[in-house]
Amino acid sequence: MNIVIITGASSGMGKEFALQLDAGLYTVDEFWLVARRKDRLEELAAQLDHMAKVIPADLTCEEDMEKFRKLLKEERPVIRMLINSSGYGIMGRFTEMERQERLGMVDVNCRALTDMTCACIPYMKKNSRLIMMASSAAFLPQPGFAVYAATKSYVLSLSRALREELREKGIYVTAVCPGPVRTEFFDRAEKYAATLAVKKFSCVEPEDVVRAALTASARNRAMSVYSPLMKGFHLLSKTLPHSLLLEIAQKMK
Repeated sequence: MNIVIITGASSGMGKEFALQLDAGLYTVDEFWLVARRKDRLEELAAQLDHMAKVIPADLTCEEDMEKFRKLLKEERPVIRMLINSSGYGIMGRFTEMERQERLGMVDVNCRALTDMTCACIPYMKKNSRLIMMASSAAFLPQPGFAVYAATKSYVLSLSRALREELREKGIYVTAVCPGPVRTEFFDRAEKYAATLAVKKFSCVEPEDVVRAALTASARNRAMSVYSPLMKGFHLLSKTLPHSLLLEIAQKMK
């Protein structure tokens, strides 16, 4: 059985990946939709033409991950695509956040993603694809968004390393690094601080980011950076000293 696994499928980018793949992917038998909110997963599953398995799970919970690993062992599917879309961020000064908020971002964005990826790779074959949701925040340290940016730097670095490690197996890895996307992300992110006006102005639609990400994956690209603005930011982050860029960013606040 050929399957697609999407984490964070209950909303935002994960949901959009499911909808676009359902409309254009004909070589898989079933979608496995993973997120905490069962009701939203069931609503999404009802919209899909493909068969869909709803897997309500907290990926930071060892018991839930053990159940998922057991499910893989029992069904032994061929994972044609794994999309790690689960994640969140909270803006604000590092010391002003609750301890669990700081650690929670690390747990979801890094630890759970790592655990899920490791669990799935043994079931991936030649030409399978791994899509990792990083962020343009990975390109540069982000004062006021420090933990989130650091976790996304981890995701980007891990993606690049896995791309090389899995090359000989014919498994393709693409890191997706969008800027601000118009999703529920900011409803949670703005608990302690508001988003800069320039970021809100540069918000793009999830449909466009996902379309570009799937195209990049199909073309075996290492990274997908959507929009000319974010491509420019990526270039600046590679060519200018980070100290200068951080100074400019502080003056914009």
